Amino acid sequence: MAAFRVWAPRADRVEIELSARRVPMEEAGGGWFEVEVAGVQAGDDYALRLDGSEPMPDPRSAHQPEGVHGPSRLVDHAAFAWSDAGWRGFHLPAAVLYELHVGTFSAEGTFEGAIAHLDHLVELGITAVEILPVAQFPGSRNWGYDGVDLFAPHHGYGGPDGLKRLVDACHSRGLGVVLDVVYNHLGPEGNYLERFGPYFTSFYATPWGQAVNFDQPGSDEVRRFVIDNALGWLRDYHVDGLRLDAVHAIVDTSATHVLEQLAVEVAELAATLGRPLWLIAESDLNDPRVVRSRDCGGYGIDAQWSDDFHHALHTVLTGEGEGYYRDFGSLAHLATALESVWVYAGRWSACRDRTHGRPPVGLPGWCFLGYLQNHDQVGNRAVGDRISDALTPGRTKVGAALYLSAPFVPMLFQGEEWAASSPFQYFTSHEDPELGRLVRQGRRSEFAAFGWTAEQVPDPQDRGTFERSRLDWDEPARGVHAEVLEWYRALIALRRRVPGLGDGRLDRVRVRYDEQERWLVVERGKLRIAANLGESEQKLDLGEGAGTDVLLGSDERIAVDAGLATLPPDTVVICGPPG
Repeated sequence: MAAFRVWAPRADRVEIELSARRVPMEEAGGGWFEVEVAGVQAGDDYALRLDGSEPMPDPRSAHQPEGVHGPSRLVDHAAFAWSDAGWRGFHLPAAVLYELHVGTFSAEGTFEGAIAHLDHLVELGITAVEILPVAQFPGSRNWGYDGVDLFAPHHGYGGPDGLKRLVDACHSRGLGVVLDVVYNHLGPEGNYLERFGPYFTSFYATPWGQAVNFDQPGSDEVRRFVIDNALGWLRDYHVDGLRLDAVHAIVDTSATHVLEQLAVEVAELAATLGRPLWLIAESDLNDPRVVRSRDCGGYGIDAQWSDDFHHALHTVLTGEGEGYYRDFGSLAHLATALESVWVYAGRWSACRDRTHGRPPVGLPGWCFLGYLQNHDQVGNRAVGDRISDALTPGRTKVGAALYLSAPFVPMLFQGEEWAASSPFQYFTSHEDPELGRLVRQGRRSEFAAFGWTAEQVPDPQDRGTFERSRLDWDEPARGVHAEVLEWYRALIALRRRVPGLGDGRLDRVRVRYDEQERWLVVERGKLRIAANLGESEQKLDLGEGAGTDVLLGSDERIAVDAGLATLPPDTVVICGPPG
């Protein structure tokens, strides 16, 4: 016996299709239809028909073994044999995160393939993996942001059981799991939700078209759909946290914002499960209300990405100044980001041609993620090139040291730790040829303004674009890759060993710098992080009260004596008290 329920207020008649038979569903009020069917069990396939339509997947399908247009498959979550009963979660403020994309992280491109490389992450010192979206998307290759069956892990990665095995394997190694989820839009192919009910609204516009309906008529059930999805990943898949994609594109004028409602229900689930559950938002609003506590009028999200810090660090290292990077580029910007999180916190932005942001007064650094690279900042470049492609190994090490010693929660992007040569390019495998053409054309048009010809921009639909983006796991043992990997391991080990590096109190951070000579010194209590990005050797005063023992240096030529650090170009040193 199996029970089926579906919210379909736009239908007069709903049927379940099971093998060769159709079973009518009964109205249950509020636009809901339900039925119990004998002789049906986990593993059986089914589809839904609305008013005699063609068969469609269940909006809450847990498994789509034949893709976004195929039948749904029943899953019994209680049947999986978990081995993580002793897992008690991880502490986000003290964490080091590692962002990975399942399809390119391993040669197999599956959940199982990822498991084979988890020991590498443990040896690196990672606390938790942050997995790009895995909800069922069209075709076999995608970043994951075109998902349409939000409750179903992609069948090509290994489906529901494959994701559970990956999470279980992470927990067995002491690694937490954060899953990227997308609630601001759904992909264009295989999206049947509008046929069922008012999941979208034309009242607001987004970069992807109609907005998800969080505050217009019929929105109560849409909010329930999204929150149930979030709770399901945390409960049924034992995930430890969620990264919420582009929450600035979630429009909700309700008295209780859907993010606040989500935070409340996640906190309740955490209390029930007896382990911490984390919510991390991506937002370009520079609005501290996202992470402020609900008692102070905020949404109560635990942390959010800090693109201002990334942009400030990236431009200082590379000298790039196109697009949104033109708002950054000075050591003053980087100093502001290190001391105050956001460069634009009530300040006029040339890129936006308006004042942007609000100061995050009173919030600690561990409410924000800091990073040198992530999937967006690599993959949204025309050819998906990594920052290490543009920098010397020495300057790459400086960038790594500046963010891994910063007062934020650090996050690495897959392969960054060994300066991987593989790019991370934008790839899709839409089954609709016209949609594939539009994606290809849009990608080329996007970069034409930057001087890239159509031939230079990789075709997202070409399988080769995806294949080029796979990590080469032979690299970490070779040459400069091994050198950079050893540096990252040393930095992360130092961060975990020295309490001051994990201190998120921003009032204890002070940055001195010289724009002309291109050096800066970050003061964190008795700790000093001194970096030389200039073209000549610098002698830097570590300042009063500094510990002067070299805890870690990127170059053997660095010397520290009598409170002065002598640094060749493109080097960095971390000093502190002895021991």
